[in-house]
Amino acid sequence: MDIREWWPLLNAETRDWLIDHNGEPLPPNVVARIMTATGGTTDSRWWASESTDGPHLSDEAVDWIEGVANDEDPTVS
Repeated sequence: MDIREWWPLLNAETRDWLIDHNGEPLPPNVVARIMTATGGTTDSRWWASESTDGPHLSDEAVDWIEGVANDEDPTVS
């Protein structure tokens, strides 16, 4: 599922957390909300890796969220 599809399905609190902590490891509650919104799919374009600190979104997802935070119209390549 494309980030443009699941982003509006997230509650405002989760979207705000992703903007405020863009690029940081995701806490379990944020992962759970994203997984609920996506129906459990983990598109490799958006999920980069798992680290000891938690899962990370891909650089493409981080860039997309940054575009949203800057009131830009982010596109997906």
